[in-house]
Amino acid sequence: MHLFHDVCLQCSSITTQQYSTSFSSAIRLLDKSLRPHICSVYGFVRVADEIVDTFHDYDKKTLLAEFKKETYIAINRGISVNPILHSFQLTVNKYNISNDLIEAFFRSMEFDLEKTVYDVNGYQTYIYGSAEVVGLMCLYVFCEGDEQLYKKLTPFARSLGAAFQKVNFLRDFKNDFEGLNRMYFPGCDFTNFSAKDKEVIEKDIQADFDSAYPGILQLPVKVRFGVYVAYKYYLSLFKKIRKAAPQKILKQRVRIPDYGKMLILAKAGVRQQFNML
Repeated sequence: MHLFHDVCLQCSSITTQQYSTSFSSAIRLLDKSLRPHICSVYGFVRVADEIVDTFHDYDKKTLLAEFKKETYIAINRGISVNPILHSFQLTVNKYNISNDLIEAFFRSMEFDLEKTVYDVNGYQTYIYGSAEVVGLMCLYVFCEGDEQLYKKLTPFARSLGAAFQKVNFLRDFKNDFEGLNRMYFPGCDFTNFSAKDKEVIEKDIQADFDSAYPGILQLPVKVRFGVYVAYKYYLSLFKKIRKAAPQKILKQRVRIPDYGKMLILAKAGVRQQFNML
């Protein structure tokens, strides 16, 4: 079984590397013992995302329902022949990740099959299930069984997950609307997206970043630097989006070039070296 466990964990790591170079780079900055389990969380989330976002020629609703059912079977049995789900259940069972988080995640994925426009309550529910709970799953791994620390850092992890997701929404604004017919931001109209609309959204995102930062400083040393680099990367992406005119994000996806990512990493390394994190 040891070999099967390793192969499944490697499948999740490969999935992470192929789908997100930025996220996988941040994971490599975590303690080696925790990397496979964060990849397991990402791999699980990525497969569900792919079902609802890209499997257009297939019955998405049935596939997602089957994936959800197989997830709980894997967790309860402690094994799955699906490498991604076996990897995920290893992490869930090792760190006692709450099923409530998994259920909330699937609820948001189900929203993506049905909803195209969100009101405030729906938006908040979606953000919680699609992003905040993912941060909380990772926090279970980061805290390694320290329940008191987990509870203490929960609000910070939720804020960080929310900030990342909302930045993604702004970055992928064009594709979400034109490719998937989705408008996540309440009260916004793609055809008449104004500077005022963008300013309101950005103010909300900045508040999430501000709320998250104190929690990063309280993370265990094993993971603090990696999470800080991810935070700085998304904050830099957000700052670039803030400088862009509304019409620009409607037409193209804002990115941080590779040299920019390297500069972020280098600056973070200097801050760590001088104990400035």
